[in-house]
Amino acid sequence: MNRSELIITIKDKANLSRKNAEKVVDTFFDAIKETLSTGERVEIRGFGSFAVKNYKPYIGRNPKTGVQINVPSKKLPFFKAGKELKEMVDRPF
Repeated sequence: MNRSELIITIKDKANLSRKNAEKVVDTFFDAIKETLSTGERVEIRGFGSFAVKNYKPYIGRNPKTGVQINVPSKKLPFFKAGKELKEMVDRPF
């Protein structure tokens, strides 16, 4: 499912206009992005949690040339699926 399909699903299930459904999706994702950008965690019960992981700098290697390069420290978003989501995905159809 992509963003457009999500908007259509919300539009149909919540009986909203496409514009309002798009606003709901954008607001939801913007809130998650803003929270993660401040380093906070987002937890949605029954679905999962989003957090930011800090990675230390390290010396990497260019696979084509073999030259060593310094990779700076970075922060990346991380998603951990909740118990209910894991169980739902694992159920047979």
